[in-house]
Amino acid sequence: MVSNHGNRRFVIVVLIFMTCSVNAQSAHFYIAPNGNDAWSGTLSRPNETETDGPFASIQVAVEVARRTGIGTEQTIIVINGDYFLSKPIVLNAQDKGIKIIGLGEHKPVLYGGHPVTGWVRDGKIYWATVEGVKEGKWDFRALVVNGKLAPRARFPEQGSLAHESRFDVSWMSTTGGGWKRKPTIEELTTMQFRSGDLPVDLDPANAEITVYHMWDESLVGVKNLDHVNHTITFSNPSGHPPGAFGVRKYVVWNTKEGMTHPGQWFLDRTAGRIVYWPFPDEDMNTARVIAPTMEAILRLDNTEDVEIRGLRLTVTNTPLKAGGFGAGAFDGAVSVCRSRNCRLIDLEISHTAGQGICIRDGGGWIERSHIHDIGACGIKAPSCRIEDNYVHHIGRIYPSAIGIWGGGKSCIISHNEIHDTPYSAINCGGENHRIEYNKIYRAMLELHDGGAVYVFAGKNTVLRNNMAFDIPDTGGYGSSAYYLDERSADCIVEGNLSYGIQRPSHNHMAHGNTIRNNVFIFDGDMQLTFHKSDGFLFEDNVLFAEGKITFSFAPGAIDFRNNVLHSRIGQLLQDRLKDYSSEKTTAIPLSDDNKTEDPWIESWQSGWIIYSARSPVSAMGIKPVDVRGAGRDWK
Repeated sequence: MVSNHGNRRFVIVVLIFMTCSVNAQSAHFYIAPNGNDAWSGTLSRPNETETDGPFASIQVAVEVARRTGIGTEQTIIVINGDYFLSKPIVLNAQDKGIKIIGLGEHKPVLYGGHPVTGWVRDGKIYWATVEGVKEGKWDFRALVVNGKLAPRARFPEQGSLAHESRFDVSWMSTTGGGWKRKPTIEELTTMQFRSGDLPVDLDPANAEITVYHMWDESLVGVKNLDHVNHTITFSNPSGHPPGAFGVRKYVVWNTKEGMTHPGQWFLDRTAGRIVYWPFPDEDMNTARVIAPTMEAILRLDNTEDVEIRGLRLTVTNTPLKAGGFGAGAFDGAVSVCRSRNCRLIDLEISHTAGQGICIRDGGGWIERSHIHDIGACGIKAPSCRIEDNYVHHIGRIYPSAIGIWGGGKSCIISHNEIHDTPYSAINCGGENHRIEYNKIYRAMLELHDGGAVYVFAGKNTVLRNNMAFDIPDTGGYGSSAYYLDERSADCIVEGNLSYGIQRPSHNHMAHGNTIRNNVFIFDGDMQLTFHKSDGFLFEDNVLFAEGKITFSFAPGAIDFRNNVLHSRIGQLLQDRLKDYSSEKTTAIPLSDDNKTEDPWIESWQSGWIIYSARSPVSAMGIKPVDVRGAGRDWK
């Protein structure tokens, strides 16, 4: 499909001009790289005498627009180019109804940082002094080199190290209050490492450690490294104690020992410099290296009816702290708080340390945006319409990041394409949500206990016509296609496709939900789990597995009606549970309206399920599943 973004932006600008020409209560201002904040901003280019023309900065245009009075339709047009900001752009209650629109064949770029120059060669690596780092006034954990988010030095080069800390305390579930015993400060700030695992000259001032848990991680600094007692003391507390959930993985970042190949960097806080190992074809005299100086580029605070369209935002920072579930503690390149009816349209957000878009409350629309190569979540936006977005390669710094994180009330997450996420692609808790026509693949690549679509404590939520495929099981508490977790009730999972996912349906402490008219396909052993769950209706579904199919649930928890459940090897099993423990595995008892014969599925990868004439599906009155419309409408 050919992109029509440029045509749409042209039409938008023409409409702006038409509106301005007939409406005395409208005003528009221009921003350009060759602008001047002393000019009027009412011209798109400098005049012949260079005495008037566009502004140089968006914030000045916002301040001038405020002086025209509330009620005037304000439009700020940003002409294509690069804009390095010294501080975030802030919109507040005075800016109700303002529009900031990018103009040009390519989106104008807003940078939340500034270039780094003065590179000095030192063998195969280069370094550049950065003012304020040695003094502790400036710290960062992201660096963009020639338009790419450069990987930090990593030790070990691949995989992870195993620590010796234990935290043998029961997790009582989130609903049950978390840990049976609250962790102590010492348990949250110390970790025992194995003798010989860490270099003896590793610099604690530089080192940062990712401590892996089950569904999240903690990024911590190193306060002290004791090689005699094999103890690391953290400079900030972890979210869970090392060793919690039986997970003992960790990785060390930002040290010279982790510099093992070109493209890597680390911030040498002791020497006050950035150290970078360039690729063979990179010339550091001409390379564009940008370091972040702010956590958000555009802030909307206590405003409404604002529209932001056609901009690119890149390069932001995060503080050193544990991000918690979904890396939710961090801000976004676009940060929205206490604002209503705001529209974020046709944005590109990339190479940020924190979230791409973070809306904390108020609601709004996020549409047709491309969000990629992000340190934390792509979109975090409760009670919003999130439609037709392309989100991928997120969680580059914080692997607990979620592709699209909804929540609140009446959220619509529709027609998005999401892939390459280390944790869940979509997460949504709360009430009355619609999650439909999303295309999801290569999710759950690092962490555990999540899925393509993960619903926590969801009420009256509908998961419909989604397409999820090629999601691995990395161990731990596993990964799933469609997951209804604690206190999810009165939800409907229908018309969805899952293939290349061992556990298409996982349900935990969920009650009174319906799983209907889905197609689940797997080329090995398939599992469907209903831990501590009851009151489920499972009807009109088609399941096909090359291996066995196992349902894990307590007796009476599921009412099976009119399904086709086919195991190629003829093993359709019930794993009878008491709480989380298996009591007995037997052949699953099914009523006569359920079939175990081959459904004869001829094609499914396109999203259109095609059955042969021999299939029993049509005669059973099961509706055909067609999710070819899943995913974004633009390419």
